[in-house]
Amino acid sequence: MKKSTEILYWLPRVICILAILFISLFATDAFSHETTVWKQIGGFLMHLTPSFILLIFLIIAWKRELAGGIIFIVAGWVMTPLVFRQNYQMNQSVMMSLGIIAFITVPFIVVGALFIVGYYKKKKGIDKSLS
Repeated sequence: MKKSTEILYWLPRVICILAILFISLFATDAFSHETTVWKQIGGFLMHLTPSFILLIFLIIAWKRELAGGIIFIVAGWVMTPLVFRQNYQMNQSVMMSLGIIAFITVPFIVVGALFIVGYYKKKKGIDKSLS
């Protein structure tokens, strides 16, 4: 495998794993001293639901790059206005809300695009080897 093809193979996977880990950090909000341990664990698991969904998307993308790329792009675009609206309601700052979007949803759109580019690059390489 060529170096550029290998980088294009691993780059979206690594970025996606890092982005999922970043999203998962927000689940620690569920821990407080005011509730029981079981309620804290339940809340933690509920806060991890988006991470579990993104992990499923990653598994799909790992096996089927084109489908996974489309899923990530759609998920990123769908989540962008939702995340923006919620953050804008909390902080009343357009710039801060856009910054949050840059860290939360844009990486998944980029990951989706990279999966699609990798799919077509690999397909192009397969077609060349058949010729």
